Amino acid sequence: MPDVYVAAGSNIQPELNLRSAISALKRRLGDLRISRAYRNKAVGFEGPDFINLVIGFETELTLTEVLSVLQAVEGLCGRPRKAPKFEPRSMDLDLLLYGDMVCATHAITLPRPDLIKKVYMLGPLAELAPDFVHPTLKQTIGELWQGFDKTAHPMALVTI
Repeated sequence: MPDVYVAAGSNIQPELNLRSAISALKRRLGDLRISRAYRNKAVGFEGPDFINLVIGFETELTLTEVLSVLQAVEGLCGRPRKAPKFEPRSMDLDLLLYGDMVCATHAITLPRPDLIKKVYMLGPLAELAPDFVHPTLKQTIGELWQGFDKTAHPMALVTI
């Protein structure tokens, strides 16, 4: 079973929506590993701060099935199916890694290209999976995090 990692973020009632998403994902996927949560400024637009974390799990579901679960949970949290980019979000679930799969389709690119560029994805992922080897860069997530410029986009630890 592949290890799967998903970034979760919200800036509309983030504490409530993140708790709801985690609960819904547990019902559908079973045991979850959850990073600490971090508050950070919105990126790409003006808006309320986001709270972000990363969720890890093992699954027998296919990639397509996992994507369907993530979209369904976003919907449960009030996110419209075709929500525009760069605006406030009730829930954003981004698939970062699906085992060591490397793919690029109209629906998804894995590993997620901006994983190594966004502090709120890489930092929490490094908490959960520091020894996971990035499928294309061949460095561990911990090594990538160690070399990351953490000052460019500060995060503050929060409790949800």
